[in-house]
Amino acid sequence: MISRLNSSASPLAFVSVLLAMSLAWLHAAAAADRALSIPVQITHAENFDPFPSPDGKKLVFISMLSSREQLFTMNADGSNIVQLTRDDADHEDPAWSPDGTKIAFVLITKDRHSIAVMGADGRNVEVLTPPEQNTIHPNWSADSKRVIYCTNDDLVPPKKNSADINAVELATKKITRLVTGGINTYGSWSPDMKHIAFRKIIGDENSEVFVVNGDGSNPRNITNNPFIDGWPAWSPDARTIAFGSNRRVHGYQIFVMHADGANVRLVANTEGRGTAPR
Repeated sequence: MISRLNSSASPLAFVSVLLAMSLAWLHAAAAADRALSIPVQITHAENFDPFPSPDGKKLVFISMLSSREQLFTMNADGSNIVQLTRDDADHEDPAWSPDGTKIAFVLITKDRHSIAVMGADGRNVEVLTPPEQNTIHPNWSADSKRVIYCTNDDLVPPKKNSADINAVELATKKITRLVTGGINTYGSWSPDMKHIAFRKIIGDENSEVFVVNGDGSNPRNITNNPFIDGWPAWSPDARTIAFGSNRRVHGYQIFVMHADGANVRLVANTEGRGTAPR
């Protein structure tokens, strides 16, 4: 779903990427292996990792400037580009809060990866996680009062290390561990906050989408497939989960399924790596 292209042209104007937005909740596919939507190029820069605002009118995304990953916003049609971050750090995994007022992201400095939040205009940056934690992949609670995230599973790449899924309260910075044991990443609360979907890496050639109760209890594997499944995202009505998978062998594509894992359908036939649906 996301393509990175190399260019030597000026920033934002001519360096290119495809921000492929798959409308995963529209209609059933006419055939099992036919995409519901066609990726459309809306930017011309080395941009990636888009995340829509709650009303769908804007995107926050990463753009490479002077070898740094900076955060920008733009209208959904690619117009009105605004730079949010300008510091000497990298910024990854942007996620817009459900109330539209804040953006969570990973702040990458020389020493660590931290979960941070800022206003949707780029002001008032605040680090939420303690310096002893190395943290990635933030996402929001439905009330915009907590951020769910995981500890870094790539401390000594390419070998994976164990990773927990935690939640931090914005007001108090209190941290609650939700999922532990093994390699657990990409946590996503359901809109009703009753469940958490996440990716669990089972081995070198397999990962699955798991669902637990909102407090981390009762884990169950809902994909149960020998290939690599992960990057889950809930539909607004909590009945459907979108996810990325290489189960059709030729690259990663976007699928949807019922919240219990039934009725898996392909919805985005992408070239290359299609992961992390929003």
